[in-house]
Formats: sequence, structure tokens, C-alpha cells
Amino acid sequence: MKMGGQLRVASGMTARVIGWDMNAAFTMGAALGIPPVVIAEFLPDLEPIAVSKMNEQASQTDDA
Repeated sequence: MKMGGQLRVASGMTARVIGWDMNAAFTMGAALGIPPVVIAEFLPDLEPIAVSKMNEQASQTDDA
């Protein structure tokens, strides 16, 4: 599963991801059988890394 449709995006000169829709993240986690407590524990640490990488990939695509 991807979070592609469940992102919070800032618009301007170039749209960038600023975060995930946490309700969607918990719903997806539940669908995958991941306990909510596990999602709550790890998601705050994982989200900024994933958002940074998504924006990095988007900027590489913009430059191409």
C-alpha cells in the first residue's frame, strides 16, 4: 500500500508533501493488521523521513 492519495500537500511554486493524513495511516495500518499502538509508536519517527524522501524524489523529477 502507498500513501500516495493520503498526503497533506502545500501548494505554491512547487507542490510539496508536508505530512500524512494520520486517520488514513491508521486505517491502512488496521487493514494490514498492524495494531494501533504500534502505528502510534513508530509513525511519528517515520513520517518526517518518508516526507523528506518523497519531496527529494519530487524535486529530482522537477529538475529532469
